[in-house]
Amino acid sequence: MRNAGMPTRLAGAIALFVMALAGIQPAKALEMSPAIAALYTTVSIYPPSAKSMTVCYGFVCRRREILDFSAGDRSALTQIMAAGHASAAAERAAVQKAVIWFDRRMGPVIGTNKRVAKADFRYFDDKHNFDCWDTTRNTTSLLLVLQEWQLLKYHMVGDPHYRGNTLVLQTPHNTAVLVERATRMQWVVDLWPRGYLQPPDVMTVERWVTED
Repeated sequence: MRNAGMPTRLAGAIALFVMALAGIQPAKALEMSPAIAALYTTVSIYPPSAKSMTVCYGFVCRRREILDFSAGDRSALTQIMAAGHASAAAERAAVQKAVIWFDRRMGPVIGTNKRVAKADFRYFDDKHNFDCWDTTRNTTSLLLVLQEWQLLKYHMVGDPHYRGNTLVLQTPHNTAVLVERATRMQWVVDLWPRGYLQPPDVMTVERWVTED
């Protein structure tokens, strides 16, 4: 990965420092594990709150946009998730639709309506695409917001998961994760392998780590 992200991370760190000096505080962050918190600290952005989230794009969050959730946004997501109240499987299907909603909501705003599946720096089109770190951050943020709004009945947000084995030519990859409350089964919610408005992959972590 190129080092072009360094100026963005430095600018983000400076912005946080200036805001701290000015006494400006971010909206109350949601409760999260150290592994989830690291998704945000490593690129110098605030974690999501019940009111907003930072949307990362441009590969490793070199570009970012704030999504302030409107009353209409919350109503739309609440309606989407209501369809998943019957079972854990139904809730995972609703989560897929919620991620599609996010894709549609932000695509025209940041230009990712032109994005392609499995994009990385080799596409030379960072301004229109996510890498897997961007989709992991964005999806995890969206899931944390849904959890804070108490729209997840059967799942809770889990730590992001990594795979990659050069010995079998498996490329490095990261994903957001949901944990089923009743069984403790871990399910990935992986948008990166899919194009614009396509449903993210939802499968067990056990299966996901064998894919490429």
